[in-house]
Amino acid sequence: MNYWLVKTEPGEYSWDDFVKLKRDHWDGVRNYAARLHLKNMQKDDLVFFYHSVKQKEIVGICKVVKEHYQDPTTDDDRWVAVDFVPVKPLVKPVHLSDIKANPKLQEIALVKISRLSVMPIDKAHWKEILKMAETKV
Repeated sequence: MNYWLVKTEPGEYSWDDFVKLKRDHWDGVRNYAARLHLKNMQKDDLVFFYHSVKQKEIVGICKVVKEHYQDPTTDDDRWVAVDFVPVKPLVKPVHLSDIKANPKLQEIALVKISRLSVMPIDKAHWKEILKMAETKV
């Protein structure tokens, strides 16, 4: 199993919007590194759902239910989408400032490559964030 993080602006598309839909595709990614990460996602991988811009916190966990396919928002076949379902909200959302303050998370992509919208999370970082969130999967 692999672990990931996807970022969204909650004013555009929030965790609550996603939960109401019960399943949705992650589309509109136009960054080559982020696209590569979408292509590497496998069915049943777990994904942190991060609210960017003002909130700057991880708020939930979702799961990959359909691996990459042509992004329906474009005819350009270079871009892909992935389908997710919500798993659960975090008991305690984890703010970016808390991640940056945690010495165990200094190498996480969210800190080192902050503008990337789709990123891998290694297992040790995943577990540390779950601990901070007081959440079990």
